[in-house]
Amino acid sequence: MNSDISLPSHRGNRFYQGMAATFVANALQAVNFLGDRFLRQSQHSLSAIEDLYRHSMDSAFSVTESFLVTGAPHASAYYPRDFAWFYPDVLDPETIMDAQDAVRRVHLLDKSVRLLLEAVRADVVTTTIVPAGRGLYLGVNYFSRPSDTLLGILAGLQQMISAEQRASSYLAMSQCARAGRLLLAEYGGDLKRAILQLASELEPFDDGGVRYLLCDAVGPRSAATDTRAERRRFVTNACVYTTFLWGVQLGIVDENELKRLLGRDLAHYKKDLLRLFGKGGYVRHSLDGPVSSPVSSVALDFVGVHRGFWDMSDESERALFAATTDLILAEPRFRIPSTFHFLVSSDNPRNKMIHKIAAPAYQGRSSWPTFNVEFADRMLDYDEFSGGGTYRACAQGILKDIRTATELHGGYQELISEQGLKYRTWAYKGAVAHSWFPRFLSVWRRAYGTPLLRWDDGR
Repeated sequence: MNSDISLPSHRGNRFYQGMAATFVANALQAVNFLGDRFLRQSQHSLSAIEDLYRHSMDSAFSVTESFLVTGAPHASAYYPRDFAWFYPDVLDPETIMDAQDAVRRVHLLDKSVRLLLEAVRADVVTTTIVPAGRGLYLGVNYFSRPSDTLLGILAGLQQMISAEQRASSYLAMSQCARAGRLLLAEYGGDLKRAILQLASELEPFDDGGVRYLLCDAVGPRSAATDTRAERRRFVTNACVYTTFLWGVQLGIVDENELKRLLGRDLAHYKKDLLRLFGKGGYVRHSLDGPVSSPVSSVALDFVGVHRGFWDMSDESERALFAATTDLILAEPRFRIPSTFHFLVSSDNPRNKMIHKIAAPAYQGRSSWPTFNVEFADRMLDYDEFSGGGTYRACAQGILKDIRTATELHGGYQELISEQGLKYRTWAYKGAVAHSWFPRFLSVWRRAYGTPLLRWDDGR
């Protein structure tokens, strides 16, 4: 494959949403899940981490792929949020095997981001996009309106624009950055409209005589932990704040325009969220329902996304992060025994009936390697800005155990059961998250100071 690439613009895609589109999308998803459940072939027998990684990259960024996805059984649906949560840095040169790999990644990232921007232009800003035929896409919300769809789209665009900012010999990187800047110029107006619409949808929430703004004061909003049915969640509102922040940083929207809608500047808006969710001295996962014990009130998704909500240069934010982290570290129910695999929460949350039946504990008492990777990365952020080494050993332990699980199970898992096994139910056979693997390597390099894998590509 030639390292010189061309990034064509795709036109003629059609996007639909509404009751009919949701019905068709649900039918397509059901067929996909049933097909995966009964027809999926057995996994390959690779066990060495380098072989598993190469296989994952060849699968995730295959030239036959139309969009960057996790892996079976999700391959028929597109999740915009994943570009922020699960593959926020696929162009990290340290994780790229060779020039062909770089070209494949740039091609697929470009195709994916273009499609998402076309959806925004069509006013389809949903949790999920389901392809339904050549050039036809259905927007559907699983299982409530999103808090992090625009966040994911901005993350994908940021990855493109920043591709040339790190030393790399790959020509594809500079071409990707140029394509990203052109996309920002072309679709910036559409993104601005969508961001301002999100700001206008925030709802007042009164607590202790103080009026706050939440995205889910009345009804739930979806985030990466989308099966959880609570309202007034920290993670959803942190995602909305980060969307606004990134929109300003990319020059898409002026902060004064947001201030007019919010009635406060972004710094004030963020302090309000920290005060509301952190008034107990730790980050409470949700304000929906009665107050319970601190360890039952926190969830691992508080760590947020790469370069997102948390500003560890702020001493008060570091203190709140540390208090929440220490609660998790000290609670045996929060981890798989004898490991550094931390569960999403110490108890299974209230969630939708379909998940109680088909995938219990899916985003409760189960361990998601990707949330653990981000947990480790925030720990390293804390240590970097505090000037100490409080959490480095724990971060290294998290990554070491993810490596062990990846080799044991023959691939980078989407999630692991609370017994440390592949997560399987009668309806769900688990997923190998090929595209999430690079982020693990990026954080490993940061935690240990040396890369886990090396390639003789002349870089």
